[in-house]
Amino acid sequence: MESLRELYKIGKGPSSSHTMAPVRAARDFCEKFPAAARVTAVLYGSLAHTGRGHLTDVALKEAFSPRPVEVIFDGEKTDLPHPNCFELRGYDGAGKLLGAVTYLSVGGGTIRVLGEPELRPKDVYPFADFGEIMRHCKEKGISLEQVAYEFEDEGIFDFLLHVWHTMCETIRRGLGASGTLPGSLKVERKAKTLFETTDPEEDPVSREQRQICAFAFATSEENATGGTIVTAPTCGASGVLPAVLYFLSMKHGFSEKRIVEALAVAGLIGVTVKQNATVSGAEAGCQAEVGTATAMAAAAICSLFRAGMGAIEYAAEIALEHQLGLTCDPVGGYVQIPCIERNAVAALRALSAAELSKVLAGTRKISFDTVVETMYQTGKDLSARYRETSEGGLAAIYKGCS
Repeated sequence: MESLRELYKIGKGPSSSHTMAPVRAARDFCEKFPAAARVTAVLYGSLAHTGRGHLTDVALKEAFSPRPVEVIFDGEKTDLPHPNCFELRGYDGAGKLLGAVTYLSVGGGTIRVLGEPELRPKDVYPFADFGEIMRHCKEKGISLEQVAYEFEDEGIFDFLLHVWHTMCETIRRGLGASGTLPGSLKVERKAKTLFETTDPEEDPVSREQRQICAFAFATSEENATGGTIVTAPTCGASGVLPAVLYFLSMKHGFSEKRIVEALAVAGLIGVTVKQNATVSGAEAGCQAEVGTATAMAAAAICSLFRAGMGAIEYAAEIALEHQLGLTCDPVGGYVQIPCIERNAVAALRALSAAELSKVLAGTRKISFDTVVETMYQTGKDLSARYRETSEGGLAAIYKGCS
């Protein structure tokens, strides 16, 4: 399994697959062809269908600057090695082709080069699934977060602390912002309104739920503007985990050490999904993105309250199982509708999953690994119309509101 450093990436939104990954590919391409005077980028699959809304062309032009870049959106080609793939072609000053490379954007900002498996990040965890992680913990008498400290490099604590600080900064920026999000949908920013709305007759539970939603909106709206966020596990699902951690930290005063431990536990859930399925909406729908984020958040909540491994696994299983089949149908290709609200709803679901697991963990029949496998198979069965192409679902039916 990959390092948590490959799961939690700090960068600019709105999409880990559509903006972060192409930027990483551009850097790799420039190293391969430093003499390239201009570049042509041909986008296929989901990148072609939703690349404009996801700002892929903008990200590529900025990454290659000052070299001129021609971006071609080829939505017709179907024989693809991955739903998110693109080809970069470099030319010298006389127009001669220096070389071409096909990149696969496999989710969470991770790239692979077709024919070059060595670009795949090095595995740091010697486990095949979450079941093996738990067996290792039982054999050594350690907790889940200690697994991260055992196998990651010595700087992992400071890295996760930086991740946490970045999540907090993003939420605070989002709570202070107003106006409309970029793009033709003219979606109004709502995090500030949600956070500041008060009702003296409102019950405390409703007020707390609205605060959690405000924190999820804050991150997701920052993501939609191309602001700096942390993939958890992706840009489109980046609001879920920070929202629950920020709320619980604010309410219970958890130390940063405890928060970092929760991030480590959530990370083990995330890398398990990346290992045995995918976190790419183009490959398996939003169940792979927001579904995984919900599972990560549910596990983190249980970790904060010192629940046992069984409860942590069960919370993650509940969270993912009940988002099986969730489609990725961004209206207009923007990471706004239904993405932003979906992050808020998922944060509340994570809390519910964690609450259920506290009482029912001993009765469970389904393992987290079973649900991960099910999610992947379900994603394969989903029509491409519902996998980040904006050709089906809400994206196809939405006609605007008066």
